[in-house]
Parts: sequence; C-alpha cells; structure tokens
Amino acid sequence: MRPSVGGPARSWLRCASMTPAGPPPVVTPTSVLPRGVLAGYALGSLVTGAFGTVPGLLLLPYLTDTLGVAAGVSGLLVLIPKAWDVVVNPVAGRISDRRGSRRPFLLIAGLLLGVLFAAIFAAPFPGGAASGAYVAFAFLAAATAFAFFQVPYVAMPAELTDGYAERTRLMTWRVAVLALAILVSGALAPLVVQLTGGGREGHRWSGAFVGALIVVGTLATFLGTRGAESRQAGDSEPSLRAQLRVANGNAPFRALLICWIVQAAGIGTMLAGVKYFADHVLVQESGATFLFAAFVGPALLVMPLWTAVGRRHGKLRSLVAASLLFAVAALALVAAPSLPAVAVYLIVAVVGAGYAGQQVFALAMLPDCIAHDTARTGRRQAGVFTGLWTAGETLGLALGPGIYALLLQIFGYASSATGESAAQSDTARLGVLLGFTVVPALMVGAAVVLLRRYDDQARPASAPVDNSPLWTTEGPAPEKG
Repeated sequence: MRPSVGGPARSWLRCASMTPAGPPPVVTPTSVLPRGVLAGYALGSLVTGAFGTVPGLLLLPYLTDTLGVAAGVSGLLVLIPKAWDVVVNPVAGRISDRRGSRRPFLLIAGLLLGVLFAAIFAAPFPGGAASGAYVAFAFLAAATAFAFFQVPYVAMPAELTDGYAERTRLMTWRVAVLALAILVSGALAPLVVQLTGGGREGHRWSGAFVGALIVVGTLATFLGTRGAESRQAGDSEPSLRAQLRVANGNAPFRALLICWIVQAAGIGTMLAGVKYFADHVLVQESGATFLFAAFVGPALLVMPLWTAVGRRHGKLRSLVAASLLFAVAALALVAAPSLPAVAVYLIVAVVGAGYAGQQVFALAMLPDCIAHDTARTGRRQAGVFTGLWTAGETLGLALGPGIYALLLQIFGYASSATGESAAQSDTARLGVLLGFTVVPALMVGAAVVLLRRYDDQARPASAPVDNSPLWTTEGPAPEKG
C-alpha cells in the first residue's frame, strides 16, 4: 500500500490518476476474488437481464394484439408493477439487511420468479378482460419476487469484497453477463413466439423459456457464491425511517443516485424509441432487431477497455467519460436520415459502448458508497442503499417511455389499430428522431453535472489506495500490506 498523492481534491474531477474522487474506499489487505465467485455472482445477471428486458419487448403487444386488451388499459397494466417496484424495493432491502446472509433470498425469490414469469403468459382465461386482470396480477407478483432477488443481489458486492478496485472487477464480470443475457433473451424470446405458432400458445412457450433461463441464473449464482467470504457489518439501524435518513445523509450516494435516475430516464427514452426509429427513420423491417443488437452487443467487447480506463483514471472520471461518449454518439444520430443504415448501426454501437461504461462504473461506485457508510456508522444497511438504488433506477426507466410518448403526442404522431405503423407527417417523424437522439443525449450528458458533490467525503491524504487489478486471468494475488 502507498498513500495517495496530495490533499483533498477541490474540484469534482481534480484528483490523482490512481486516486478517484468519492467516498474514501474501505480497504484492508485483500486478495483477488476467485474466478469461480466472479462467474457465479455474474451469472445472476441472467435473472436481472431477462426480467428487465423481455416484458418490455413482449408484454404490451401481447396484451393488445393477442389478448385484445385496449391499449390505454394495457399501458396501465404494465406501469402499475413498475410503480410497485419503487415502493417494495426499499422494503426488500430492509428485510434482507435484518436476515443475515443474502443468498437464501436469491434462491427462494429467483425460483419463484421463474415460475411466475411463465405464469404471466399462461393466459388461462378466454376473455380479454379476465386475461388482462390475470396478467396484471401475475406481473405484480413476479415484480415482487424480482425485488426480493434484485435488491439482495445488488447489495452483495459490498460484502463479498472490501477491495476498492476489486468491486469494479466484479461489476465488469456482472455487466458482461448482463449484456449477454439482455442480448440472448431479447433476441430469442420473440423468436420462440414465432417458432411455436404465435398467439397465446407461442407466448406460453416463450414465457416458459424465459422462466427456465431465470431458474438457471438463480441456481448458478446461488451455487457459485456458496464458498465466498461475506464481510458483514454490525446491526442495522432500528427502523426503516432511520435507515432512509442515514442514506439521505450520505452525500456521495445521494449525488450518484440522482445522476443515475436522470440517466436511466434518458436511456429508457432511447430504448422506448427503438421500433419507432427503425420504422420511420431507418425504414427497415428488421431494423429494430439490428438496433437492439448494436446497442447491447458492444458491451461484451469493451469491458476490458473500460476496466483499463477505470484503473488508470478512477471510477468517477470514467463514468463521466462513458456518459459523454453516450451523449455525443446519440447526438450524432440526428444525421441518421441522411446516413446509410450501416453507419447508423455503427454509431448506435458507440452509444452502446458508452452505456456499458455507465453500467460498470456506476455499479462499482455504489458499493464504495455503502462501504463508506458502513465504516462511518458500523451498521449493516447495504440492502437499504441498494433498495433505494434499484427503486430509483426503476423509476427512471419507467419515466423514459412516458417521455417518449409525450414527445410523439406533441409532434402529432398518428396511432394505428391495424398492427402496422401508420404513415406519419414530417413533423411526427421529427418527433421520433428527436426523442431517440437529442432528448436522451441531453439527459445522460447533463446528468454528470450532478456528480459535482460526489467527492464531498474526500479521501484524506493518509488513506490507503487499493491498486489491485481490475481484470486478470491469474489466480489470487498475494495480500498487500
């Protein structure tokens, strides 16, 4: 170990290259996590990736085009469980904080989620109204189970390792698997519907396929982390209100959370516009599939690069760089109407590379905030922090489609009941373009200003720096003293 260079930073980005700003990392002599634990934890992203992707792709058209539920009612049925997540996630965090090990939550909630996901698309009732009510109930139950999986899962990195850089390495593995899970589930679920006959029967098979994928991810992460050491703090705060007050008093966490909510809303806005952009700007029948693949695919390729950037420049600077890369590339898509499709897909791939960096560094900075709070209070309340985090992310992603829909309405977008996109005016096509490009770019790029307060808890000059590698293929490194 060696001391950091200089005193506390006076600017939110003015820091030594090996001394990223933010809460002081809680580092004691630590070794590199075994690859088995890294892989086991990362495979839990099969659960979060599948549940976070497939309902957004299939559920709304399933309600409107297969069950015959009115579009307005269908939108409400999809929104209610998302709103419920905002309420239940902090509760799930509070409960997991009080129960010791978080792994049993992963097993029970994950297996239940797999069954409930398949049930969403079971459609046991013939009528549209009864089927819509059934889907709403099943989706709400599945969202509750997901909360009790996701919140303990996101809380685990702060307890699996106390290495500052090692948490970034763990998040790198997780985001790589997450990108693969999103790509596989997002591409295969609609294909399963098509190959099994479509309609209600096709959706039943697709629901069963994704449910099985969730069960596989659950068992993999439960078994893969069984030998991991868990570093737990003392008792949690005596009440949820007290824990929320402590979380609000953690200035770095508050700054990171608000930034992440705004950025999630921007990302959600762009994702909501994928099909509209493909239909009315690219004018390609399979354009939405290629756009989705171009956005998610680069994450698998750029992880080692972002890891090297984070090791050299620190997490805060790297998060800012990834956010600005996303914003600049999204702005470049304004020229899409005059560009060939291949060029558009390449620019979207750059957007996806920025998105991957955002995921890695924001999720790596979250455990640092939690560890800072644990060192300051001596209490175990990672679940409350991650509950608030996932609730905020859910809120942001839920706002995205609403923002895009509002833009479509303002610019006069014409709806259609035929299953095919209606012809649109030039003004409506402009709204489609701006909602997919300028609006997400402004939200994601401008949100980095909110990180100015992230280094309120500046690292003292005598604090140690963890220089352990972020991405290695070697065995555990010797402990550093």
